[in-house]
Amino acid sequence: MVLDITTLRVALGVVALTLLVLFYASFRRTRSAYNGWWCIALLFFLTGNSAFLLNGTPHQVWANPSGNALLVGGAFSVWAGARSLRMLPAPRWQLAAACAVTVFASLLDRPGTNTWSGGLAYLGFMTVGIGLASLDLWRLDSSYSHVHKSMAIAAGFLATYYFGRWVLFLAEGQSGPDFRLYFGPSIASLVTLVLLVAVSFSMTALSNDQLINGLSERAARDNLTGLLNRGTFLDLAAKELKRLQATGSIASLILADLDHFKAINDVYGHAAGDAALKAFADACTESVRATDVVGRYGGEEFILLLPGATQERAESIAADISRALAATESLDKMQLPTVSYGVASSPADAVDLTTMIAAADAALYEAKSLGRNRVVRAGRRA
Repeated sequence: MVLDITTLRVALGVVALTLLVLFYASFRRTRSAYNGWWCIALLFFLTGNSAFLLNGTPHQVWANPSGNALLVGGAFSVWAGARSLRMLPAPRWQLAAACAVTVFASLLDRPGTNTWSGGLAYLGFMTVGIGLASLDLWRLDSSYSHVHKSMAIAAGFLATYYFGRWVLFLAEGQSGPDFRLYFGPSIASLVTLVLLVAVSFSMTALSNDQLINGLSERAARDNLTGLLNRGTFLDLAAKELKRLQATGSIASLILADLDHFKAINDVYGHAAGDAALKAFADACTESVRATDVVGRYGGEEFILLLPGATQERAESIAADISRALAATESLDKMQLPTVSYGVASSPADAVDLTTMIAAADAALYEAKSLGRNRVVRAGRRA
């Protein structure tokens, strides 16, 4: 039985349009980046598939390269959506480059008479875009969603199918009997149609999971500085300290307080005070290690847990933070404040978080009484 390619493309277009309307309505409600990228992907698929309907007409000379590039753009938009779930930046330049190369390859391959102009580039980039989406979906943390593995498998199947098309196209060409039978446009449209319908059921779940995870992340962080809020820091730090003690590892804790912060608010206003807090948070982020836990403890006070760090190393990190803050450009002619630090460390077999905080707080109080702008370590009890 020979499948009618025009009918399949029209059906694929109707399905893509229907899903686009549904996903866009969901995107307007949730503002999920994953949902948004899938809307863009479906728009690419819809317009690219429509362009192929002009094959066999005088418009084929521009419609065929355009259709190839638009479908490649859809594949890379699916990848961008998968990256958004992992909080990674969208591959915008890769998307633009893949589309541009596909158009260039198609234009050099007799697009007015050859319906497979630029076929190798088109099939290759479709494989790469969908394959990378599958990889990023598979790499999602297992606690993120219950459907991402099935989405990864579906994308992996489609990427494998396009890779098979690319290999057979390279081996036989567009007129090869096996290519036409198993990987021709009719079969490809049918496979894509079925998978679009299948993944649509998982799409809503993933976009909702992204929204929920985003809300949880925002609830765990201070709105101004982007650092962990006090409650979240205390929970994470207590768990990390127990883990370190179970393995016989040490840890250090820093309490930091911006000097004369009230004067900044009184002289320059609260907006300037907020800018100073944000600048210090940025200096912390720049100076600490990936394993360190950093939070806003309250007001102009900040707290850091440094797993595996000695007191000397903690003091060095505090100094690095002050240097990074001092190197920050002045804000509206306002001199950024200095910082006082109290440092406490735990031996491998003792001390809970509350005791460490109390010791660091006492050291911070001493730093303030000694004239501020300095690092003071707690006594041996810490």
